[in-house]
Amino acid sequence: MKYKFMLENINIFHLNRMSKVLEVSRSGYYAWLKRPFSKRKKNNTYLSERIRSIYEQRKRVYGCLRITAELKKEGFNCSKNRVARLMRKQGITARSKKRFKVTTNSKHHLPVSSNLVEMQFNPREKNSLWTTDITYIWTREGWLYLSVILDLWSRTVISWDANRSMDENLVIKPLEKALRDRKPNSELIFHSDRGSQYASQRLRNILKENNITQSMSSKGNCYDNAPTESFFSTLKRELVYRQNFKTRDEAKQSLFEYIEIFYNRQRSHSSLGYLSPLQFENLNQKTPN
Repeated sequence: MKYKFMLENINIFHLNRMSKVLEVSRSGYYAWLKRPFSKRKKNNTYLSERIRSIYEQRKRVYGCLRITAELKKEGFNCSKNRVARLMRKQGITARSKKRFKVTTNSKHHLPVSSNLVEMQFNPREKNSLWTTDITYIWTREGWLYLSVILDLWSRTVISWDANRSMDENLVIKPLEKALRDRKPNSELIFHSDRGSQYASQRLRNILKENNITQSMSSKGNCYDNAPTESFFSTLKRELVYRQNFKTRDEAKQSLFEYIEIFYNRQRSHSSLGYLSPLQFENLNQKTPN
């Protein structure tokens, strides 16, 4: 009883102080406490919950623009500034970019193809422009090298391979798989940097047999293959820099989940109207190419 009396007196003391500071009566203060939340506040509470849910579902890599796009798909009428403000309140931020370096070797005496793309990275049709490159991923077992092929029409990673060796097989294996899966016509351009893997006679023979035209970036110009470089930057930022892979097999499994499940099927792209690559392909598919 003694402690209950003391607590009641303390609460009354603080209530009197609060009433004086706010210049309101005690009855008015009690009425304010009992007043229901405003419609705006209720909406912000629910919106904050959806923002947190989307952020977690998208592997904590979405910023305010992509989250805003996802909310609008769900029927929310909200601006990017409002989403950004609610994200800041929850301490939600997208991962910052980190630099990476090129792995292919262009200092060789093999034939080099002309640059047919010249930074025109917006093809109008499926299987008209594929770009490819190699990057590296560190594991406790050592380096793992990753080769990918993108169809720039939809930004889909149409084929990839990861191996401990960075020889011509690393680029030939995904190329053969992409040819089997996509069955492109003879108007396809295959664009890469000037690395020895892409200049190899075996790869050139495969392209020739399938009537595919080879294109290579200009010497020393990393922007000539910017979309593939951008994919690697995104991959490193959203997956690799957040992991500490024990083995190459563990890294391969994570790459499969990121590329095949998240990137191709779920991750929205601003250049595709905030659709995922495969959503874009499904909506814009005309006839088999």
